[in-house]
Amino acid sequence: MRVLIADDSDLIRDRLQQMLRQYGQVDIVGSFDNGTGALEALHHFRPDLAIIDYKMPGLSGLEVLKGIRKESTAIKIVILTFYSSDYYRQLAMQNGADYFFSKADDFEKISLVVEEMMENAT
Repeated sequence: MRVLIADDSDLIRDRLQQMLRQYGQVDIVGSFDNGTGALEALHHFRPDLAIIDYKMPGLSGLEVLKGIRKESTAIKIVILTFYSSDYYRQLAMQNGADYFFSKADDFEKISLVVEEMMENAT
């Protein structure tokens, strides 16, 4: 499974990469600190899963989400944020996010998404 990460926090990107490396079937195809780089990379790498921060420099996570959905509905998208209010959740889900997780409370749920995707791929 090919995974792309976009988060402006080095710490969050490192934690995500560490979490994902435990799965032998996961290939991290890109890790970006801004939305612009992430959206450009999506066209090249065609990941199965994109984990995107809601607020980033350049393009926001919401803008990246909209850009992905213009091109593909097949890519699973996790929005990961500290801005976990119902307002942001509703915007993300209305624009095609598959999951919306709080960095503070739901970080480990990303593992469940990965495991589910790997089970469904076999």
